[in-house]
Amino acid sequence: MSLESVQADLAARAPDLAVIVTEDSTATVQLAAEVHGVEPGQIAKTLCIKVKDEEFLLVTRGDARLDNQKSKTAFGGRPRMLGAEDVLRLTSHQVGGVCPFGLPAPLKIYLDTSLKIYDVVIPAGGSTHSSVRLSVERLAELCGSNWVDAAQLPE
Repeated sequence: MSLESVQADLAARAPDLAVIVTEDSTATVQLAAEVHGVEPGQIAKTLCIKVKDEEFLLVTRGDARLDNQKSKTAFGGRPRMLGAEDVLRLTSHQVGGVCPFGLPAPLKIYLDTSLKIYDVVIPAGGSTHSSVRLSVERLAELCGSNWVDAAQLPE
């Protein structure tokens, strides 16, 4: 169902974009980077986060980690990662296929500024074997252009 919801969402809002379905798993950043022949940072991972009573998504580069201090500043409180059940409830996507497309209800989506160094990024496409290749600008357009600095880059 989740892959289909992403395909339907993109068909309606971005018909020029296609969901890429692969034989090999793209469930982790490393696997997705290998399948698509890109560096891990170009895999746009989607995190489901709760701060106080607000649940939202943060899309960041694949090799970044959530920075607690930056996140507190960006979101006004301590971020907590949601568990698999809540991720499924919030996004309709299983862990390993979570993306900011095909959501069952409107949801606040933030994009981490760490993504801006890339021209093209690849978020998941609703399943553990699907992805979407698009420009960072197009990702921002589709997700509402809410930029924050909440990630810690690898050293």
